[in-house]
Amino acid sequence: MGEMKEAVDEVMEMMKMMSREQPETIRHFKEFMESVLSEGKLDLKTKELIAVGVAIAARCKYCIAIHVEKALKAGATKEEILEAASVAILMGGGPAMTYVVEVKKALEEFSK
Repeated sequence: MGEMKEAVDEVMEMMKMMSREQPETIRHFKEFMESVLSEGKLDLKTKELIAVGVAIAARCKYCIAIHVEKALKAGATKEEILEAASVAILMGGGPAMTYVVEVKKALEEFSK
């Protein structure tokens, strides 16, 4: 199993634990997440590309892994994901640029 898949799995395990320990809170969070990521004026691919950019700017390795995988599944190309990464670098500067390493790992792993 690859490093990025392990990161995604760790988040999923945490969500299961939180669902047991804080069921109402997590239920509301999941409902909100589903609402935000449903088709609207923006399609799912666009929303996932935004999420990739925000994940980079926020410097969240786990978020990067999750949303690169979801972006690919939503039909985003490597080029589109890297372009979203460049916007994140614009907004987040050098520290955000270092997290494109995580994007590279996720692209390599999830594009197989």
